[in-house]
Amino acid sequence: MSDNVIVAEGLTKVFNRSLVAVDHVNFSVEDGEIYGFLGPNGAGKTTTINMLITVLKPTEGKASVLGFDIIKQANMVRKVIGVVPQEYTADEDLTGYENIILCADLYGIPRDVSKKRALELLELVELTEFKDKRVETYSGGMRRRLELACGLINRPKVLFLDEPTLGLDVQTRTATWNYIRRLKKEYGMTLFMTTHYLEEADALCDRIAIIDHGKIIVTGAPSELKEGLGGDIITISIKENADVSEIIRDVKNVKEVKNEDGAYRIKAEAGEVSAPLIIEALRKRGYTVTKLSLTEPTLNEVYLEYTGRAIRDTEESKEAFISQRLTLRRARGE
Repeated sequence: MSDNVIVAEGLTKVFNRSLVAVDHVNFSVEDGEIYGFLGPNGAGKTTTINMLITVLKPTEGKASVLGFDIIKQANMVRKVIGVVPQEYTADEDLTGYENIILCADLYGIPRDVSKKRALELLELVELTEFKDKRVETYSGGMRRRLELACGLINRPKVLFLDEPTLGLDVQTRTATWNYIRRLKKEYGMTLFMTTHYLEEADALCDRIAIIDHGKIIVTGAPSELKEGLGGDIITISIKENADVSEIIRDVKNVKEVKNEDGAYRIKAEAGEVSAPLIIEALRKRGYTVTKLSLTEPTLNEVYLEYTGRAIRDTEESKEAFISQRLTLRRARGE
């Protein structure tokens, strides 16, 4: 019997017969792991989640959650999953407690059960003392924790998190990470999350899929992807207007050189040894190094390697930009 709780094969979504939001993606999520989709806004992350949670129907392909087909058995899928959407959905005129009870009612959970669960969840996300306050008085971090509690009311086996820390400050983001880790460790829950925060994917995910323009570029554990780059990353700029790629390439332990608008991105083994050798090789040829940086491989370097650009340089779609601005404004209480 397979240990995969989510399986997608050729999953595709096309809007207006021309806009390919998700392009024949294939992936599987193992039982009990945190699996992440990492990519910029507009890459197809939310569209993928919306298909998996049965909000959108795929144009092509198929997928299943815990063995239930997302098209043919949509009602069964909804019963076994929880969802924490990117946008805030709680009713601001209700209290935190009332919002959780409302979600329980929508799932058809008996009141004698839901009342007990609501109090347990409020304690889990540290909102007990605010349970009777209206949500309109909550901070962005409190709202995000309430959304998490609402997503857990039906005790799901699989939890979907769409940009779970968007708009949160560093301290609140770290606290949210701790809640997510607890769900995996203490409850054995399987989590599928999307994020465009590199450090979030690195800190939380057992495996990630880098997605760009609706296509999965590469999949693996963060550590494996970073190690797969095969060396440290050295970035060098020189004073002179010349191409010195070949000089750098001839230095011992240098594996790859890319000239990116006058800045040289160098992949090298033992970067702390290679960097001085590169400087010396250039000096002997009469070139002056004006800038040098040495970093161990990061997920941003992985993203750059596979897509040709840093994740922070990617462009957002207009729709994604508007959605993100709305979420950020609500997180800040504007």
